[in-house]
Amino acid sequence: MNAFDYSYPVRIHFGAGCADKALADEFANIDGKTVMIAYGGGSVKRTGLFDRIAKLLKDAGKTIVEFGGIMPNPTYAKVQEGAELARQNNVDFILAVGGGSVIDCCKIVSAQARLDKDIWDYEYKEGKHPTEFVPMGAVVTVSGTGAENNNGAVITNEELQEKAPLGGSFAQFAVLDPEITRTVPMPQVISGAFDTLSHCMETYMGAPRTVNVSDEMNEAVQRNVIRNMRALSANPDDMNARSELMWDSAMAENGILKLGKQTDFQAHMIEHQLGAYTDCNHGRGLAVIHPSLYRHLVDDATPQLARLAREVWDVKETDDRKAALAGIDALESFIKDMGLPTRFSQMGITDADEIFHKVADTCILTGGCARKLPREEIYQLLHEVA
Repeated sequence: MNAFDYSYPVRIHFGAGCADKALADEFANIDGKTVMIAYGGGSVKRTGLFDRIAKLLKDAGKTIVEFGGIMPNPTYAKVQEGAELARQNNVDFILAVGGGSVIDCCKIVSAQARLDKDIWDYEYKEGKHPTEFVPMGAVVTVSGTGAENNNGAVITNEELQEKAPLGGSFAQFAVLDPEITRTVPMPQVISGAFDTLSHCMETYMGAPRTVNVSDEMNEAVQRNVIRNMRALSANPDDMNARSELMWDSAMAENGILKLGKQTDFQAHMIEHQLGAYTDCNHGRGLAVIHPSLYRHLVDDATPQLARLAREVWDVKETDDRKAALAGIDALESFIKDMGLPTRFSQMGITDADEIFHKVADTCILTGGCARKLPREEIYQLLHEVA
């Protein structure tokens, strides 16, 4: 394992039914009076979750500012809208209520509201990162991204046609109540859970590719994700499966599995740019990309892919290369079983030759990948699953 330093600033409240007490306790300790509730398309209001949270805030003597309409693949324009709203209302605290898109957007709103420069230029042109933030917390409605566990965000800059990472604020606290995940449609729950599996695989496939404690813990989390995705797919009311998947999501992104690792995340970088040009669902895009990418890397990371096949997918093949390929086949079969796409055409992405060229030409090439893929090969692997 590589050397590392580790600290974890997010206070986690976890468990079915934990939300109301956890939020009441947290709201009592918020400095300042004005809280901005950020949310997505409005399901938090239709399900009554917004009213529950608003009552708890009012009981704590807080004034509420609403910031709604945060879209999947949140845009840079939406970030700027939220930052301006926070400034105009002297917001003291931001509460993100939603999944990864809402939480990611709020991380950057939190930073931009306190920064007198354009944060995209500040990070990408000046190479600097913000140090002052409007404090924030998160109520997770759909797990999978693990966004509540880190300060990274993925934002779509429509003007530049780039979907790229920015560094923002950590949440002071996060509420992980699996009961709340009932408020979102099952396809979204399954897509989010696959994102968790993707985070695990992207971490696992990074260097060093030798047996280590982080990878062995990772294997256990992957097995748990697969088992509970199957259980929840069979019975959407399985609260134990929802709970397990929610904690799997947190484990994939709280840094534990990444200790001593240089992570990969090449599949994510490809999907991010695909999302910039098509606004596709993140988890579904990853489901299409992963098997194709690993078939291209099978000769560059044979032992690691073979170990993944045996430890996670229970492949019995003794020859490493054959085992690696069998593991990739098992991953693809699982994707089909979960009702996720294995081709872009199943996502409505057709006649995409120009898009694939743009994705290949603009996606970030990650240093932790088993091999630095030439851009023409990325174009090829995208076409193979068109």
